[in-house]
Amino acid sequence: MKICYLDAFSGISGDMTVGALLDAGVPSGPVLEALRGLHIEADFQVEKTWRRGVAASKFRVAAKEAKAHRHLHHILNLIEKSSLTNRAKQNASAVFSKLGEAEARIHGVPIEKVHFHEVGAVDSIADIAGACIAFDLLGVEEIHCSAINTGSGTVQTEHGILPVPAPATAALLEGKPIYARGPALELTTPTGAAIVATLAKSYGTLPAMRVNAIGYGAGDRDFAEQPNVLRVLSGEASRATEAALVSVLEANIDDSSPQVLGYALERLMDAGALDASLSPLQMKKNRPGSLLRVIARPEDQERLAQIVFAETSTLGLRIHAAERRVEERRTVEVETAYGKVRIKISGHGAFAPEYEDCRALAKATGTPLPQIIAAANEAYQESNKI
Repeated sequence: MKICYLDAFSGISGDMTVGALLDAGVPSGPVLEALRGLHIEADFQVEKTWRRGVAASKFRVAAKEAKAHRHLHHILNLIEKSSLTNRAKQNASAVFSKLGEAEARIHGVPIEKVHFHEVGAVDSIADIAGACIAFDLLGVEEIHCSAINTGSGTVQTEHGILPVPAPATAALLEGKPIYARGPALELTTPTGAAIVATLAKSYGTLPAMRVNAIGYGAGDRDFAEQPNVLRVLSGEASRATEAALVSVLEANIDDSSPQVLGYALERLMDAGALDASLSPLQMKKNRPGSLLRVIARPEDQERLAQIVFAETSTLGLRIHAAERRVEERRTVEVETAYGKVRIKISGHGAFAPEYEDCRALAKATGTPLPQIIAAANEAYQESNKI
């Protein structure tokens, strides 16, 4: 599956999205030709530039007509009558509809009465349509996005000075992971927010993928704090279906009893740890000890750290971020002489009986656990022969 990851570490706008996709290898000729088919009286230009030493592509729109206030149906009609592909038309119309819903909510009016000001201008129509055209030409099947840097401070609009993120941007990104870092300026625009809010399937760390192309789309300004670019990574999804940022908590312990450490592991797993383990150590002064390692979701990090301090004798923890990937897997159920057992199957075909199912059957029937596991393995192998 062809996927695309939008790394919005310096925000996202429509023109940055188009520039990044062109920089990643989408041919500019077909994109600009399709935009001309919109008949919006504008000239389009793509140029190479740099932002804090990072080479990037800048997409520019020079409107020949005055900025117009349009209703949603005017824009949707313009897109429908264009020469864009059906997929590009559907995506561009969906993005503008999402934007219209946000504007209607902010102003408290029916969507039919929403006037598109900045977002109805020629350059914004070109930005949104251009992004959808480029995604289509790239053959992207799924779009994923990082947490989004919105910027901070204030922005001047036709409604006056507004806080960042602007109301439309905030409404579009409701429920999405956002933050503010860098210059006190608007880094994410309503058009950029509308694109990701409509088209992105997920938000977070880089998904498991084989990267084939990388592109950088330049914003208007060059900041001292960071490269003002949107990074795009495109490629093929890998077999690992789960790729997530996790926190790893570690402590070397040499003065807690095995009973205490065993109980601590139980508490940590019951409290939501993804994994918790103990490994033998030879510590300073030749003392035997244990390495306690806990893998946690970032949002659970502090809560699990407090459990470690409460349930063990350690006075300190090492905490670092890591990426956790889990291979594609599925579950089937098999029937044994002792009862039903779930079988976990990896994407490569490896399989194993679910321990808790086997354990429950062993206790219920008085059968040795190895015998239950063997019966489950045999039942699964027999079912695959059918």
